[in-house]
Amino acid sequence: MKKHNYSAGPCILPQEVFDKSAAAILDFNNSGLSILEISHRSKDFVAVMDEARALALELLGLEGKGYQALFMHGGASLEFLMVPYNLMKSNGKAAYLDTGTWANNAIKEAKHFGETLVVASSKDVNYSFIPKDYAIPADVDYFHCTSNNTIFGTQMKSFPETGVPVVCDMSSDIFSRTLDFSKFDLIYAGAQKNMGPAGATLVVVKEEILGKTGRTIPSMLDYQKHIAAESMYNTPSVFPIYASLLTLQWLKNLGGIPAIEKINEQKAALLYTEIDRNPLFKGTANVEDRSTMNATFLLNDESNAPLFDELWKKAGISGLPGHRSVGGYRASMYNALPLESVQVLVDVMKELETKV
Repeated sequence: MKKHNYSAGPCILPQEVFDKSAAAILDFNNSGLSILEISHRSKDFVAVMDEARALALELLGLEGKGYQALFMHGGASLEFLMVPYNLMKSNGKAAYLDTGTWANNAIKEAKHFGETLVVASSKDVNYSFIPKDYAIPADVDYFHCTSNNTIFGTQMKSFPETGVPVVCDMSSDIFSRTLDFSKFDLIYAGAQKNMGPAGATLVVVKEEILGKTGRTIPSMLDYQKHIAAESMYNTPSVFPIYASLLTLQWLKNLGGIPAIEKINEQKAALLYTEIDRNPLFKGTANVEDRSTMNATFLLNDESNAPLFDELWKKAGISGLPGHRSVGGYRASMYNALPLESVQVLVDVMKELETKV
């Protein structure tokens, strides 16, 4: 039976990425060696790293605009630390928008480095909406936001205009929708949502904002050192980066971000229409802030949960339960999830309606 993978991360990837990755594990580039064992300094892998970095900038429309792309370790969680280390001045301060668990974790890390201003938060209502109409002080070193909140199913539909550098954690919606990415000075994203397997983190940074903190930064946490070493300061995550390259190639061949955005909007519209139509379900996020990547919803009557769970599992659906901290259900509709899989879930929701 075909599986319909709604996992929030590590998540579904295109089938051709699995096929090419599997072949490379056995023999990479007809070298007689596996991608798992080749030197990261070899000509073959240097070419992978160079293309992956260049393709990330190309797809984001940031080629030749003063940005560098890096593939790092540590996930977005390490970037919570690296961002203030590299951007917050000694005795400086930064502004943060608190829209979910991961945004809150980023705030906690920033507080180790200086004054951290939370300009707005939706924590008191379980992060069910994206705050708006907040002010960003002109004297902060940067403003940090999280574009998509995986756990709570909310997404920023617009971003503030400000004269300070803008940093965005795009872990769960990067490469999923068209934006003017040049409005951001630093973007970071764990690969395991829309870009590849767990184990690599993409950082896209405008070089001109670096080197201004006045603090000494440990080498492994210094973006400038990683840029100078062309993302090879230490041994990179060879296989996750290769799989990420294959995913970026798949996206480019599909037509890039504009093409996948249309598909993502179709998927989200199909599922949210059913959530709103079906009297057995209700969404948890404010309608205007609903994420196209992560649809969070509940049963109106929890006594229907055993039957619903039986039905979606029987249909080959996987990864539907909500995050352990909130419960309910979460359908993660990342780039590689086909529209067909969303239709299967909608059909199951309709089937439940006929059985209760």
